[in-house]
Amino acid sequence: MFTGIIKEIGFVDTIQKEGTNIHFWIRAEMSSELKIDESVAHNGVCLTVVEIEDGRFKVTAIEETLKKTSLGELQVDHAINLERAMLQSARFDGHMVQGHVDTVGRCLDVQEVDGSWYYTFEYDRDVEHVLVDKGSVAINGTSLTVVEPVGNQFKVAIIPYTYAHTTFKFLKKGDSVNLEFDIMGKYVAKYVQLYMKK
Repeated sequence: MFTGIIKEIGFVDTIQKEGTNIHFWIRAEMSSELKIDESVAHNGVCLTVVEIEDGRFKVTAIEETLKKTSLGELQVDHAINLERAMLQSARFDGHMVQGHVDTVGRCLDVQEVDGSWYYTFEYDRDVEHVLVDKGSVAINGTSLTVVEPVGNQFKVAIIPYTYAHTTFKFLKKGDSVNLEFDIMGKYVAKYVQLYMKK
């Protein structure tokens, strides 16, 4: 379980393909604190640390993960949002994020407005989701508040701190992002769906 509060921006150091899997070596300051088998969210995707050496760590994305996320688009030196799994004793500063991406979205527009930034995204209309105005969504692992959801599009507003401490500062129009919709909303929608079938 994660909170969507990014702890560090890491960088892809090496990419190794093995069959249908891809091994990513990530350069990050947190490497010295990690342990083998630990879960870390990479742009919102929960992956297991399998090796650690010289200020970097290795994770593996299998074919299913690569199909459902944007990880397959990563290249060497690309920046990536990193978050370690939350501690039971820690404050819950974001919202409940599983690290299980629902779909890949696309950035339609980026606007700077008086020192903040507004990003517009779209996603597949066929994806089951629950997006409500002022609700929560995780974009590349970052916990954010939904603004003006209309159809399969919505906006988020990024404050200067989030812009500086996440990969949003590198995000451009046309870029793909990992979207995870609010888990509470998904459960409510599922219960309502089952109730309506009775």
